[in-house]
Amino acid sequence: METTDFTSNYIHLITADMAHHYRIIPVFADKDSISFHIEDKNNNLDICEELELILGKKIYLEPLTKADIDKALSVNYRREIGSKNLDVLAINHMDFLEDILQEAKSLKSSDIHFEVYEKKSRVRFRIDGHLVERYKIEKDNYLELVNKIKIQAKLNITEKRLPQDGRITNGTFDIRVSVLPTLFGEKIVLRLLSQDASNLDLEDLGMDKKSKVLYTEAIQKPNGLVLISGPTGSGKTTTLYASLRLLNDNKRNILTVEDPIEYTLKGINQVQLKEDIGLSFSAALRSFLRQDPDIIMLGEIRDSETALMAIRASLTGHLVLSTIHTNSALGTISRLLDMGIPSYLIAETLNISVAQRLLRCLCSHCKVEVPFEERNFPENYKLPYIIEKYSIPIGCEKCYYTGYSGRKAIYEVIPQSNNLTRAIRSNNVAENFNFTNHEDLSIKAFNLLAQGVTSLEEIYPILINI
Repeated sequence: METTDFTSNYIHLITADMAHHYRIIPVFADKDSISFHIEDKNNNLDICEELELILGKKIYLEPLTKADIDKALSVNYRREIGSKNLDVLAINHMDFLEDILQEAKSLKSSDIHFEVYEKKSRVRFRIDGHLVERYKIEKDNYLELVNKIKIQAKLNITEKRLPQDGRITNGTFDIRVSVLPTLFGEKIVLRLLSQDASNLDLEDLGMDKKSKVLYTEAIQKPNGLVLISGPTGSGKTTTLYASLRLLNDNKRNILTVEDPIEYTLKGINQVQLKEDIGLSFSAALRSFLRQDPDIIMLGEIRDSETALMAIRASLTGHLVLSTIHTNSALGTISRLLDMGIPSYLIAETLNISVAQRLLRCLCSHCKVEVPFEERNFPENYKLPYIIEKYSIPIGCEKCYYTGYSGRKAIYEVIPQSNNLTRAIRSNNVAENFNFTNHEDLSIKAFNLLAQGVTSLEEIYPILINI
């Protein structure tokens, strides 16, 4: 039964609490009536009368097996364990946007996508790094929803030809709004930003003991450059803020420039990037050096000008932390060389290079072991060792039939050393770096596969990119 396909048009008609309380799934609605699938039981007539009273419409019920209802509820009406059922729920479609935001927050979604096509529109949540369709919306209602978002973000509702960016503050989290004109209308992405970084801790990031010791020593140095690489959504900002939280005290002046500001931390001076008025990373960094900083955090090194200024700042007695988009810790060094940064400056200033990824963890309730088959791995990938079995995702009620539950970070750490310094000065790090006892991301990922923590499909992109 493909519950997502035929219910996503109507699941917004009731809340998760109501769906679970009555064990119902809406499958069709018009202006006068709503049809539900319901678990087959003796008191369906009483439930029908209650729903008609609550919803104010004619209700039709069609029995379905308990297994199918369980799956449909898990897929379409996720909720936190321990949430309470309510006997009577007020249904207010004017609050649909607020309901979406609260649902996304409860599901720990990082982004909400509002998308419009020729004959339909939909809402998708990014959960654990993957997009999941949650709602389908009538096109007329979609236009109303877009305008409501643009008004809250203080954007121009009459401008439909150009991209727009804005921000919404909602309770304990901020929302970054991006509006993009497409062929059939405006697509909107809401990035949900957690405001409080006070609970972030390096102990909770998932670094192995050796990597954590090396990283902690590197960020405790009074000056130098700390670089973290990885694709969007790999947890780089979380690692940086856990680092700042460790370093933050009354003796240090810490400045950050970010796009966007994803966390707030008491005692740190944060600047929002505004390139449209000339406040770029490099411009902010120039101003920072006149603010007597001890520690500087740049959201990202995007160009050679910013990279060179960051290195100069580290040479003049500042600790600089930043991110950069590369595939590996060694790739970070090559990227700096490609930007035209002299090798001797990199060798002199780089405290540590870190690469990280986030991998989904298999659900412990439904994962299944299968025999190891080398042919399933990338053709040019050299296995670090042979294993007899690994686990695959299946899907159950506990994991909302995704096969996964939560995510785990893996880290590749290359600290400053004589070996690294010689390799950098040679201008060819890949050939001259001594890889003895070095575990790159592919080995860390393969270890999690061997331990049954994650699946081959999760680590496959890492194996072909390293």
